Amino acid sequence: MQSHARLPTDKAARYMTQLAKHWSHKVVVSLDETTATIPLPLGDCRMAADDTGLDITVEATSHDGLARLEDVVAEHLLRFAFRENLGKLAWTRAWAAGHIDPPALRVGLGQA
Repeated sequence: MQSHARLPTDKAARYMTQLAKHWSHKVVVSLDETTATIPLPLGDCRMAADDTGLDITVEATSHDGLARLEDVVAEHLLRFAFRENLGKLAWTRAWAAGHIDPPALRVGLGQA
């Protein structure tokens, strides 16, 4: 099961890096300037930063695990972005029928 959220911010790379480094002392993190992959005990978190925001995709093997992973990732990111008062992340879930393509979601919403 997979879920996606978009954090609109011009500080996407900063927040992605903070989150990756935060968990790097517990798990082996893959990080470059625009992407990060964090294999957490609850499931995997993948992020892609661009000039307008951060795409966050999480994957877990159970509904409960996915919900918990969404909460943990959102809590950490929103704590790092507290100065921006971004509110809450809105997660979009994809089940066994397919996976989410974050750029395609934005195009479908009239965003590029």
